[in-house]
Amino acid sequence: MRLFRRFAAITLAMAVTALAVWPGFAATTTVTDVTGRTVEVKTPVERVILGEGRQIYFVAALDREAPFHRIVGWRDDLAKADPETYSAYLEKYPAIGKLPTFGGMKDGTFDVEQAVALKPDVILMNLDAKTATEEAGYIETLKKVGIPLVYVDFREKPMVNTEPSMRLIGKLFGKEKVAEDFIAFRRQSISAVTDVLKRENPQRPLVFMERAGGYSDDCCMSFGDENFGKMVEIAGGINMAKDIIPGTFGTVNPEQIIASNPDQVIVTGGNWEGYVPGGAWVGVGYGADEALARKKLEALTKRPAFTGIKAVKTGEVHAIWHQFYNNPYQFVAIQQIAKWLHPDLFRDLDPDATFRELYARFLPLDYKPGYFVSLARGE
Repeated sequence: MRLFRRFAAITLAMAVTALAVWPGFAATTTVTDVTGRTVEVKTPVERVILGEGRQIYFVAALDREAPFHRIVGWRDDLAKADPETYSAYLEKYPAIGKLPTFGGMKDGTFDVEQAVALKPDVILMNLDAKTATEEAGYIETLKKVGIPLVYVDFREKPMVNTEPSMRLIGKLFGKEKVAEDFIAFRRQSISAVTDVLKRENPQRPLVFMERAGGYSDDCCMSFGDENFGKMVEIAGGINMAKDIIPGTFGTVNPEQIIASNPDQVIVTGGNWEGYVPGGAWVGVGYGADEALARKKLEALTKRPAFTGIKAVKTGEVHAIWHQFYNNPYQFVAIQQIAKWLHPDLFRDLDPDATFRELYARFLPLDYKPGYFVSLARGE
């Protein structure tokens, strides 16, 4: 009898081990999202809904070999917000053109019934959609049918939440090592700026950071003490709107810009033809026409808000890819901003090379420049 029991125990242990390594096996894992919520998810997840199409920026960095193999649906924003990147992915992975698409939580067009029908293991939602998600009661509705929702954030407080967001997705995907490698590369790239600034302690220029300049006729949207506003500070500048805008995003009136007389101006831009056809926006981004972008950037300096300011007089007006504000690649933006603000200190720093390395190590696409332009001499 003892021999039989021992044999049975060994057999059971072998069966459990076999299940653990079987491809279809999923363990229930408790994760904590960026809001502090604890959520139970069966991992590694195999069926994922992206609450925003631009979440492919971090999904691709973790699932380089097959970035869409887990995705069963996504929001329909990437094609309009970043058409060049969408086209590049579509060319390489034509099947994504048939992926089910959703509207947004914030504008009330997310179809929860469609989401349930796709039977996802998890729904990834950006933090900025939290209020709309809760007001609509989606979390409770999804919980009743066993679909967990977790929040990530690369937009509201990216300098705080990027690392925990990447670790969270790495855990869900079973890609913890890749996530840690990415985080280490990010830290190293930021240190290439902050270590120099700490050692040299240069005078910090006053910087006006304009959000989506030329997107509309209104002027001027900007950033408080987060997102691009925080990136300016990390890169060795003083964010002009830091004490004017209480939150992450807000508006500065033209008179304030003229009165503050910033040393440098940085405008975020992208190809927004799908939103504002023929707009005055500066179309920087993946493979952008830099000459055209520079021409449109110069046109923005003619607006009344920039009348007579130092940055325009000295040509220290620059444009940078807007989508750095909503993905884990912000460290590239920090390097480029630092190079604009302190060209002598960062003469040997090459943000373009950093971005190339990011693509080579983590992303499935070939790199194409076009993410930054400047009116400064020699650029």
